[in-house]
Amino acid sequence: MNDNVFTIIRTKYNLLSPIQKNIADFILNNRNEVILLSISDLAGKCNTSETTIMRFLRKIGFSSYQVFRVRTAQDISADSTQAIYEEIKPDDSTSDVKDKVIFSTINSIKDISNMVDDESIDKVIDLIFGARRILFFGVGASGIIAKDAFHKFSRIGLNVFNCDDSHIMNIVCAHTVPSDLLFIVSHSGESIEDLDCIDIAKENGAKVVALTSYIHSTITEVADAVLLSSTNETKYRSDAMVSRIVQLVIIDILYVKLILKMGPSSIKRVNRSRLAVARRKR
Repeated sequence: MNDNVFTIIRTKYNLLSPIQKNIADFILNNRNEVILLSISDLAGKCNTSETTIMRFLRKIGFSSYQVFRVRTAQDISADSTQAIYEEIKPDDSTSDVKDKVIFSTINSIKDISNMVDDESIDKVIDLIFGARRILFFGVGASGIIAKDAFHKFSRIGLNVFNCDDSHIMNIVCAHTVPSDLLFIVSHSGESIEDLDCIDIAKENGAKVVALTSYIHSTITEVADAVLLSSTNETKYRSDAMVSRIVQLVIIDILYVKLILKMGPSSIKRVNRSRLAVARRKR
């Protein structure tokens, strides 16, 4: 296990039970104190039992409390930034809010390496590269991410389409073929509009890529490839605020990786797109 303890906790946070989330919150918010606590002390701080603490540790990949505590101490000393991860409070100053939002966002971006493995990225790239047409769909805030992906991949001359109107989405999916790829962005993975599109497209044999925050959501069960963007949100930040930033970074990773796969021709296409846009500028 080579990952940072706090990264592991954050990326698995949405898989934890309510009691385990309480333990995770205490550890994330009191990292310097945790390394001084015995397992019984930690259980007392979290108002739970030692058995529950051990279940939590096994859930994040540790079989021993002592190993967990040593690893935590090592990770704290290795992390010179000591990123702030407390929840934003009503009486926080502007400076406090600014620092907490910035640090939590930075940590969430760093967590991408743990959330998204290389094999998943390569699989999605192969699906994009082999598709006749790519449909970038999402509703609500997810539609903004889908539009960003549409914009980026259109710059390299791919046959792409984007829409956030559920009726049009269904109509387009009704005419998909097996060589088409449906790329769905959905924070919850439970949007009816998205799931309807997937059902229609898969009936026609089209492949589906899902960019979502929840590994056990419905969309992950039906997609051919999944990219996770889970983050540890706080109650004062709008739903999926950090997840959206993480999703944008994941889209950028796919974009750069695809350019490398396409070779020199992709650079020529990007330059052609730049010249086309430059015509509209003085």
